[in-house]
Amino acid sequence: MADRRGWHLYATDDVMGDHARRTTPEDAPFLHKFIAMDMDERWVNRSPQTMLETFHWFRGEGFGLIVEDLLRLPREPCVIVEGFRLLPHLVKPLLAVPGHAVWLLPTPEFRQAAIRGRETPGEGFTWKTSAPERADRNLAERDRMFTNRVHEETSRLELRTVEVDTTMTEEDLAKQVTAAFEL
Repeated sequence: MADRRGWHLYATDDVMGDHARRTTPEDAPFLHKFIAMDMDERWVNRSPQTMLETFHWFRGEGFGLIVEDLLRLPREPCVIVEGFRLLPHLVKPLLAVPGHAVWLLPTPEFRQAAIRGRETPGEGFTWKTSAPERADRNLAERDRMFTNRVHEETSRLELRTVEVDTTMTEEDLAKQVTAAFEL
């Protein structure tokens, strides 16, 4: 959508490493605890619920750095900001118009397909654990709970969402997002 319209795209995933380097243990304690963990501590030995409750980006750590980055971007053309770090309760107070935001909520099937599609067996971070299949299950469950949390939060805050499933093409998704923004 950004490419089609000549807009800027700011992907929060792309700046996670930079943001991690720009934090301190005082302003991002969960992030720095996560960094200190080995791969099994992160993805195998903890319950998905604990993973959800302690995952730094899901707690909003580093969100201020996203805002700092966005304030440095030119105001024209428009900027599309995307990524799971855009927590509804943090974004809503910054919106000039509540309709200027939409959250994409993947179905569990879409999440699984995305995970399977991005990793070759033997590659990817879960393969760096002692139990890759368990790590994948834990991650999938944590992400399912996170999606539920975002869905509940967007509903409570009366913010727009689009459910993304495996039957949807990129074009279908672009049309739904365009409709949500009334473009």
